[in-house]
Amino acid sequence: MPNYFYTARSFDGQAKTGIAQAKDVFSLARSLKSENMLLITAVLEEEYKKHSFSFVLPTLGMSSKEKIMMVRNVWIMFAAGLSLVKIFDILADQAKKPKVKKMFREISGRLTKGEVFSDALARFPKVFGDFFVSMVRIGEESGTLESIFEILSTHMDRDHELRTKIKGALIYPCIILVVMAIMGVVVSTFVLPKFSAFLEGMGVPLPIYTQILIALGNFSQRYWYVSLISPVVAVYGFFLAIKTAAGRLVRDTFLIKTPLLSPFIKKSNAAVVIRSLSSLNSSGISLIRSLEITSATVSNIYFKRALDQAAEKVKKGQKLSLSLKPYKDIFPFGALDMMEVGEETGKTSEILKKLAEFYEGEVIEETKNFSVIIEPLLIVFLGAVVAFFAISIIEPMYSSLNSI
Repeated sequence: MPNYFYTARSFDGQAKTGIAQAKDVFSLARSLKSENMLLITAVLEEEYKKHSFSFVLPTLGMSSKEKIMMVRNVWIMFAAGLSLVKIFDILADQAKKPKVKKMFREISGRLTKGEVFSDALARFPKVFGDFFVSMVRIGEESGTLESIFEILSTHMDRDHELRTKIKGALIYPCIILVVMAIMGVVVSTFVLPKFSAFLEGMGVPLPIYTQILIALGNFSQRYWYVSLISPVVAVYGFFLAIKTAAGRLVRDTFLIKTPLLSPFIKKSNAAVVIRSLSSLNSSGISLIRSLEITSATVSNIYFKRALDQAAEKVKKGQKLSLSLKPYKDIFPFGALDMMEVGEETGKTSEILKKLAEFYEGEVIEETKNFSVIIEPLLIVFLGAVVAFFAISIIEPMYSSLNSI
């Protein structure tokens, strides 16, 4: 059994930390409860050691990991019989960020005044989105808040794991591209200008690509502040552009049409969509509302469009699998067929859950393969760029020596 580093609080308010062996977090909570202690946080010992000396930049909001821990703690304390007011008082005491502490205090205060829990959460849309609030509202109406917290904890945990794997696979290519850009600026600004005077003095005609590089180098040396500011402006402009409807369309079209990226993008988006539909549907939320909520949370414009139009068709009585048929090219092979089987057998929620787990596993596996595939391609590309710079310098020098 794994060891957990935990923080707990007794019913009279005394804090306690330590390491305990347990099957899972819920078993640890039950064990502590028998000692009149309430579990506040629990982290695997290996993970705690890994992050105990890590440097973390301060953030104003809540990270995905913090949200997962919050939901897990709410679930455990609610299952232990604590009121929501008491739970958020404890969370406020434990919170380290002033804004988060203030938010928990405000939620607790609103609950004390009799405000509905889901309405109190809805006042903080940047932390608790439509997906989260809708599920909590269903839990309140059906009296199943404990199971809703469990579903939310599992959903957020899987979603975080998936997104972390995808981001991890993209870090290496981004680092290589940044290094290449820096190398290009250094060579153009400091190396080429020194060779330009020598090459021009030899009176040898320069190739067009060498002339372009020298011109760029002279420009960078003369207007160095433009060279420093322009990359920042370009990156900022890029992120502004992809926030527009046209920019998102261009971005998503490129991602979904590029042969190497297309299967990966389709599976990762399908995994997020199906996981969300599964969690919402199993919580008792209607299929139409589930489609609308999932559409609001998904980022890819093609999947968003498919879900919006599917919701309209389902309103008219059409089955989910049939309403998504026109968009089968953006869903992985077999996904819609399995949905149809679920509808015919009356096990839509179970089928969606199994599909989500399957595609999440596929995406995680493909992120490993992605790194293996992209590494040699980046090395070849980096070699080509280095060769281009080398030829731009060596060829004119070789020509000048031949003329002598």
